[in-house]
Amino acid sequence: MSPSPVRVRFAPSPTGFLHVGGARTALFNWLYARHTGGKFILRIEDTDKARNTVEAVQVIYDGLKWLGLDWDEGPGIGGDCGPYFQSERDAVYVNYLAKLEAAGKVYLDEKGATRFKAPRQLIVMEDLVCGRVEVDRSKPINPLGDLEPDPTIRRPDGSWIFHFVNVVDDIEMGITHVIRGEDHLSNTPKHIELCQALGATPPKYAHIPLILNRSGGKMSKRDQGASVQQYIDEGYAPEAVANYLCLLGWSPKDNREKLDMGEVISLFELDKINRRNAAFDTDKCFWLNGQYVHEMSLERFRALCMPVMERAGLPIGGFTNDYLDHVLASVKEKVKLLKDVPAWTAYFFTDDFPFDEEAVAKTLRAAGAGERLRQLAAHLENIAPESWDAATLEGAFKTLAADAGVKTAVFIHPARVAASGRSVGPSLYHMLSILGKEKVLVRLRAAAEKA
Repeated sequence: MSPSPVRVRFAPSPTGFLHVGGARTALFNWLYARHTGGKFILRIEDTDKARNTVEAVQVIYDGLKWLGLDWDEGPGIGGDCGPYFQSERDAVYVNYLAKLEAAGKVYLDEKGATRFKAPRQLIVMEDLVCGRVEVDRSKPINPLGDLEPDPTIRRPDGSWIFHFVNVVDDIEMGITHVIRGEDHLSNTPKHIELCQALGATPPKYAHIPLILNRSGGKMSKRDQGASVQQYIDEGYAPEAVANYLCLLGWSPKDNREKLDMGEVISLFELDKINRRNAAFDTDKCFWLNGQYVHEMSLERFRALCMPVMERAGLPIGGFTNDYLDHVLASVKEKVKLLKDVPAWTAYFFTDDFPFDEEAVAKTLRAAGAGERLRQLAAHLENIAPESWDAATLEGAFKTLAADAGVKTAVFIHPARVAASGRSVGPSLYHMLSILGKEKVLVRLRAAAEKA
């Protein structure tokens, strides 16, 4: 008999932002589903009405979609095992509770909460990451001889506890593998007991290593780099962040760090997940992002940059993709984060661009700068529009400098500030060739007046 198809799930609680730990858990589940040809299910565990918000649900969707983690069943997709919000599954839980009640495996405590009668047995788990784990639930948990309390599965107000609904949904949705953080390892014996009490075979478990912060503690919501939204806002390439997250606890065993997702899918096995905890290094993530930006195609770079430029208010709609590509190609080598692209390119799209005060003071207000800009404008006026390219402009600058008996930099620095408002940027000659003759001459003469 062939094994059942792999079915894994990511089951976040919508209580805030999407944490990189949750994103990494989702990624590992998605990778395993794609590697095995199985199904990746998104389930929203929103039973905590006081803390759950609609906005937080949207944050989960946005973060997963940004990372490229598409789900096969779940909200917005549907499937045979819905609904995929726990808040809509109350009738399912009532039915399963009735099974436990009929078997005499639950009771009401003195506060009116429903508790599960733990069988107090030796639980043996063959964890796919941690190895063999044995927990004797019949043994005391402290020197006083106290046993671990029976798990609560329903509160007096009728709301459900995580342990019960989590197990019920895994049974109902046919989950074959539960891949989750190692911090859940202590919950797993309870979950196995509940599974068995409900007459179901527990799924296989794989508890993945924790992500640690710079101090060596578990990465919390307060730590730098903890929120996926931060990477979206700062203009990271999603493929770079996904690549970095897959290296937190897993590696291809040949010390490579930059891998496209197709290759990771082909290599991803649960037994390749490291046992030790993974340290989150924002510097390495930043470095990897720079590698992706440097090596990505211009078409992909444009696709990532356009929304960032539009949000910054740049009027790029009136320009052709060909012009956009020339602009973006000129700055691509300089950019590490996409959020920096508007500042690097604003002067290509509008004459109303900011001037860096320090650059103005140092360059445009230097003695003789205005006169040099006037000389430069008059000299460049002689270039025919059809010859206005980087090579011709470079020759013109050098000829003018030689005739004046000065270094070319004497003209280069004020021309750059006049044309872009900045003292740094792409190759000056390429920049001026993209801007075009008419615009450049207007800016040089306007800056000469300012100087």
